[in-house]
Amino acid sequence: MKRLDREEKAEYTLTAQAIDRDTNKPLEPPSEFIIKEKEKEKEKEKEKEKEKEKEKEKEKKKKKKKKKKKKKKKKKKKKKKKKKKKKKKKKKKKKKEKTD
Repeated sequence: MKRLDREEKAEYTLTAQAIDRDTNKPLEPPSEFIIKEKEKEKEKEKEKEKEKEKEKEKEKKKKKKKKKKKKKKKKKKKKKKKKKKKKKKKKKKKKKEKTD
């Protein structure tokens, strides 16, 4: 017979069989039982949840970064457009001054 060590495994499968004490013959076929360490199971679940949360955070950061980059690009484009407009205005003004 072996002792169950919770630190070693989170789950054990045990086989049991009812035997007649007088004849020493089995009364029924063997049955299997699964013994689970609840704390270990909970720990594993928590770890999985933490990993999922980390993945979600990474995704959020990526999206945020992408959004920021897009915004920056848009801003740059707007600035460029403004500059072009200003230049055009200046050119028009100079032309007007020359003709006057």
